Amino acid sequence: MSKIKEKSTNNQNRKFLSNCDMTYAVEVIGGRWKILILVNLANGPLRYSELKRKIEKVTERMLTLQLREMESDGIVKRTVFAEVPPRVEYEITPIGEKLVPICLQLSDWGTLHRETTKNSL
Repeated sequence: MSKIKEKSTNNQNRKFLSNCDMTYAVEVIGGRWKILILVNLANGPLRYSELKRKIEKVTERMLTLQLREMESDGIVKRTVFAEVPPRVEYEITPIGEKLVPICLQLSDWGTLHRETTKNSL
């Protein structure tokens, strides 16, 4: 893979957008499955298998990747219990809880937009 040129427009835009709080927030929650993961964890901690069952279309690899990203961003907390067999639970952190109402509003907007667009065609 080639290096990004320091003076390229892409690199300049990346630097500019990294200072924008809205762009930062979209990067944190961006991802096909992150909002669904967040909303499913809103009712309490879930084990990986329970989460996988609730979001049936997500692949195991993608669920793992998205959970890792959310954990590194501080939205989700992963707890490993020292038992045999090992048990792992995921739960929303306090900063992640603040995202839930925003995600639900986004869902409401999506419903409204989809209906408006469908009716105008």
